[in-house]
Amino acid sequence: MKKTTLVALLLLSTQCFANSIKDSLNNIESEWASIYYSKSNSNKSRAYNHLLDKIIALSEQHTDNAELIFWQAVVKATNADHQDALAALNSVKDARKLLAKAIEINPKTMNGSAYVTLGTLYYMVPKWPIAFGDEQTAQKMLAIALQINPNGIDSNYFYGKFLLSQNKSDEAAKYFERAVKAPARNEQLYADSQLKTEASLALKNAKEQKVGTSKNLFLSLFSSATLK
Repeated sequence: MKKTTLVALLLLSTQCFANSIKDSLNNIESEWASIYYSKSNSNKSRAYNHLLDKIIALSEQHTDNAELIFWQAVVKATNADHQDALAALNSVKDARKLLAKAIEINPKTMNGSAYVTLGTLYYMVPKWPIAFGDEQTAQKMLAIALQINPNGIDSNYFYGKFLLSQNKSDEAAKYFERAVKAPARNEQLYADSQLKTEASLALKNAKEQKVGTSKNLFLSLFSSATLK
């Protein structure tokens, strides 16, 4: 076999491998989105466990693939909402370890989404001694995600959610607006459209929260004036 032919076959097999992994990752994300955004909660945990089994089986064939490790973490983290307290705590701890591993392999895993998920976990879970919640670490992780993907839907939306949790509605609104305006991916239109819808609702809530705060301030000032 000629050397040029061998090189061509190697390049072709590498491309097929890359396409296979890409297709698998798209299928995983599509299935996850279908479960996550489903209105029914009755079978979500079973569906998540079934999807996790698929990802783990695929990971055994493609060890140290950061994207597959990332999706293991995402499925574990989202399934935590449908578990009892102890199981949920174990799930989010496992998810943190998996995300750290994915980032160690590739800091830009899923275009910054590993940092998004990790940052979100840090501000949503309880603090020590129950879990590992840490708002400063959360903001750091989410800020890194924005550096990696400044125009992403998830990087902007979840940073806005964090800011809203800190009662910074003005700042949060800016990031929600960016998420709403961000382009959706052709291969994941359903998942991105759902998140953009959530961003629109969050933007509305942030603006209402701002108005509510202004009204409360006005009433406070008015009360103080009438008492003098």
